[in-house]
Amino acid sequence: METFFSTSEKIQHIIKGFNLTKTLFVSSIIIGEAHTGKKLLARYLFPNTPIVSGEDQEEVKVALENHDELIITDFEKLSNQSALDFSNKRIIATANYMGNSQLIDELFAFIYAMPSLQERPEDIDHIKELFIKEALSTLMIDKSDINPNHIPTNLTSNTESLKKSVFIHLMKHSMNDKEIESILYAYLFKHLDGNDGYREYLGLYEKPLIKAGLKKFGSQLQLSQVLGINRNTLRKKIHEHNID
Repeated sequence: METFFSTSEKIQHIIKGFNLTKTLFVSSIIIGEAHTGKKLLARYLFPNTPIVSGEDQEEVKVALENHDELIITDFEKLSNQSALDFSNKRIIATANYMGNSQLIDELFAFIYAMPSLQERPEDIDHIKELFIKEALSTLMIDKSDINPNHIPTNLTSNTESLKKSVFIHLMKHSMNDKEIESILYAYLFKHLDGNDGYREYLGLYEKPLIKAGLKKFGSQLQLSQVLGINRNTLRKKIHEHNID
């Protein structure tokens, strides 16, 4: 059975609405931004119901002929919406946007608005923690020195961008020098070309080195001593790499 967690009042309202109408043969649609958990919520509420995607027109047609209860995801991608007949069926649909609002009103008895993650601040820490656990397991990272507050919370694409930010952060902070070398090798092997490659790609090493040093030591004088170069050379490189 799919699990779904939320303390958002808006989502609790959606869950309550579905629970009150579960015994009725009426159709409902959940509309909201991509990667907000619409499909997961539908699977959680109707764990034994067949599920199809609106991306496959023929599969939806066949499923409607064979099932009285059906989950249709990506409903907005169906091109033949006006030809659909939901009579005596319970359809639970999800869509990233409304589309033809008049047709949606005709097809669905209940229309629910799924809030974005930015509208659900009470859910973010829990979802972020789930992604951290997944990343630690997938990347085989020791969790003893992980501080969730230090991991960026990117909500621009809801759970997709949040998960990506968690994985990238943990990858960056768990790599050893050999792994970093292998990444640089793969990148340079793919992109190295032209007549001035040494100067062009030297910044891949120098720029992060100087930026990290400035943040760590907070002083150009101290950084120049740590790097073993004079201050004028350091200033020149800061200017060359447009480092603030």
